[in-house]
Amino acid sequence: MSALYGTYARSNLAFERGEGVRLFAQDGTEYLDFHAGVAVNALGHGDPHMVAALKAAAEKVWHTANTFTIPEQERLGQRLVENTFADACFFTNSGTEAVECAVKTARHYFWAKGQPERYEVIAFTGSFHGRTMGMIAASGNEHYLEGFGKPLEGFKHVAPGNLELVKAAIGPNTCAILIEPVQGEGGVTAMSPEYMRGLRQLCDDNDLLLVLDEVQCGYG
Repeated sequence: MSALYGTYARSNLAFERGEGVRLFAQDGTEYLDFHAGVAVNALGHGDPHMVAALKAAAEKVWHTANTFTIPEQERLGQRLVENTFADACFFTNSGTEAVECAVKTARHYFWAKGQPERYEVIAFTGSFHGRTMGMIAASGNEHYLEGFGKPLEGFKHVAPGNLELVKAAIGPNTCAILIEPVQGEGGVTAMSPEYMRGLRQLCDDNDLLLVLDEVQCGYG
């Protein structure tokens, strides 16, 4: 019996090493890695530049916490700001934490404006935003809610692709729309550019925030 907590139905297949887009099992069998660590390994395995950067970092300081200034973090943040839409960034340990931070930010934004009643988030069926209590409530799959008691309130779910459904779901308590531009668990469903522009317009017209969970597609 494995000593690991049984949260996944694991395959017995184990990999010994990786090179670029290829993985090598313990028996030497070579595989083309379409899984990519659930879309994490976009640059492949064993990239020399990344290996060198990791080794250099490991030989310096391991962890100081955000209590102190972290020069490498500052430099990476500046590069992200210069090359994306963002004015600032916040680093987290996981995608779940990133989306939970975004939802908290949306709710706090309206609280700070003197509108604490605006806390509801419109999300979508077929979505997956993570495994914390907050994000299983945000995700559009009731299966993930089973066995955990009453879910965190404040989320409405509609089917993606229909702007009229989103428009009908907007109410006086709505603060944001949360969407994956490309759904993963929903069947690798890509939202059309027209639909995304329509969501942006609905947010502008109704003073809402638009939150993009881009785990499948990088920066938007």
